Amino acid sequence: MKNLFVGNLPFSTTEEALRILFAQFGQVQRVRIMTDRVTQRSRGFAFVEMSQDEAAQKAIAALNGRDFEGRALKVNDALPNPERSGRSSSPRSWGDKRSDSPKGYRESVRQPYEPRW
Repeated sequence: MKNLFVGNLPFSTTEEALRILFAQFGQVQRVRIMTDRVTQRSRGFAFVEMSQDEAAQKAIAALNGRDFEGRALKVNDALPNPERSGRSSSPRSWGDKRSDSPKGYRESVRQPYEPRW
């Protein structure tokens, strides 16, 4: 089974339209158009799973750069998701200079205020 990335899709494209387009090269297992979490609108790319590697390579060769509903498709092998690092998502890990203090921000001594006049 081969997973393909299909980019530069028109936002109006349906999964059925992609299934028909890729079915001419071999059996299509699954089509997933990626959508925005909030608006549920298409993000302009999709993943197509084909059952045979040979059929997937034919689809890449034939469809990459081809016009589809007014846009030039970008079709290639889908890359696996990179493993996420163990970095924390807390604001302290975003380069906050105060986090370098051994006592932390809350325990640090405040510098006296000096007027500028």
